[in-house]
Amino acid sequence: MGNNSTAFSLPQPHLQRTKLCDMDDKELEPLYVTRREQLKQVVGSIIKPKFVQGKTLNGKEFVSFLQQILEALNKGEIPSTGSLVEIFNKAILERCLKVYKEKLEGLRLPVPVEKLQQIHEVANGEAKLLFDKQHFGKHHAVQSILKLEDEITKVYKNFLLANEYQSSKLCEARFSECEDQMDHLQVLKLPSMAKFNAGFFYCNRTFVMECVGPAKERYDHRMSKMLLKSRALFIKEYNNKLFNWLVTFALVMVVLGRFVIKFFLLEIAAWVMFIFLETYTRMFWSAESLYYNPAWHIIVSSWETIVYSPLLDLDRWAIPIALLLLF
Repeated sequence: MGNNSTAFSLPQPHLQRTKLCDMDDKELEPLYVTRREQLKQVVGSIIKPKFVQGKTLNGKEFVSFLQQILEALNKGEIPSTGSLVEIFNKAILERCLKVYKEKLEGLRLPVPVEKLQQIHEVANGEAKLLFDKQHFGKHHAVQSILKLEDEITKVYKNFLLANEYQSSKLCEARFSECEDQMDHLQVLKLPSMAKFNAGFFYCNRTFVMECVGPAKERYDHRMSKMLLKSRALFIKEYNNKLFNWLVTFALVMVVLGRFVIKFFLLEIAAWVMFIFLETYTRMFWSAESLYYNPAWHIIVSSWETIVYSPLLDLDRWAIPIALLLLF
């Protein structure tokens, strides 16, 4: 227990030991009271600051020190200096672990793995620095520091799992949103490559910015495959729909030129366009190659300008505009 010991015997204060806490001095054994007063004088004469492993204990720590000794003795254990030091360090260890947790809990998951690793290293360093400043003993604190490292590792693993879960949850939500948007663009009434590209790049940019964390790499691969597949499917359907709309447009111009505007040259031009689409293009071109043929570049550009622009989305407003014009 220490380098020096002073023994002092006390007689039994009373036969009824279970009532000792409720008795006054006058009810106790007179010899006990006398010897107790002598004990106080002895304690007063030899009292000095208590040192544990070279460190002075304050009042609160000294009370805790005595309580731990009494508990160990009452349990029949014989504590050593090292075991007592570990008991004191337990409270310090809990404070250090709390500092570490608070640092990581300040993160808003999910975050990139590199950032979580960086915060972990900073928090780990702060917790160990605090332990080094406050722990008792130089040689007996080994078990405490090992336990601190073990607890920090457990907390860090839990944060890694939580970060993985939140990352997967967020990336799955963004992936599903993009998938729904691509499906919506596949069924445009008026096909527009410009509108598809705008939705395509917006979706991809949003996904790249908002999908973060350890699941990002896995979802990046899924996202690339989905977007490429959607683009290829849209181009195929786009060419077919564009060809059909051009044929329809030619017929509408025929009707307008003959019955509405009554402009003969417009009717002739529309008939030429209709015959050309229905004969020459079907004989020598395919609908799939229509969009890529240089001869149709001007027509396609004009179509794209009419159908979609940042100011007007004709696929969305075609019916209201038609009703307005009809009115």
